Amino acid sequence: MVEQISFTDRKDAGRRLAERVFAEVRGPVIVYALPRGGIPVAIEVARKLGAPLDLALVRKIGAPGNPEVALAAVCDGDAPQAIINEHVLRASGATRDYLLREAARELEEIRRRRRLYLGEEPAPDPAGKTAIVVDDGLATGATARVAAASLRERGAARVILAIPVAPPAAITALRSELDQVICLAEPADFESVSRYYHDFHQLSDEEALSMLTEARSIRDKG
Repeated sequence: MVEQISFTDRKDAGRRLAERVFAEVRGPVIVYALPRGGIPVAIEVARKLGAPLDLALVRKIGAPGNPEVALAAVCDGDAPQAIINEHVLRASGATRDYLLREAARELEEIRRRRRLYLGEEPAPDPAGKTAIVVDDGLATGATARVAAASLRERGAARVILAIPVAPPAAITALRSELDQVICLAEPADFESVSRYYHDFHQLSDEEALSMLTEARSIRDKG
């Protein structure tokens, strides 16, 4: 059955997603927003759970000539990790040089965002806790996969993905890789995440920083 759903904006999606997560998740948790679009969604989830909020700093590598299609995703850390969508790699004809060049560029952007958004503040330790990765939606799941791999490497006991909307095929694949996936809608006629939002403007650094000021108060309570 085709599910019809729409959100006013990311905050609205976050509030609705928070109710679902609150009903299904128990125990000590940390909520991880995928910047920038996942920040307002994750703030609502963290507020509802009374949980600390941090960022999962992951960057998508777009396919050559089609940057909206996720070819791969990279995450920073002591040992930067990358996950490649093999079917997109084959279809796009991307070369190894292209991947290495784009990965280096995106890792530099991750470092910039960490300095900008987090400064020198220590991140909460996910070891032994449930990590909930939150975004405003997904198309392929590459970004979520690399975030989950990074959190497992850091000792998270469970990794849950919580999102408002995604295509059924992506959700099916992710359910086999993560401990749990919570998704409000899996429309069979999925075209893009933006289709399900009335307001889906690209967040600026200034907007993200303003939201994270609020997020810090939530994190401090944890």
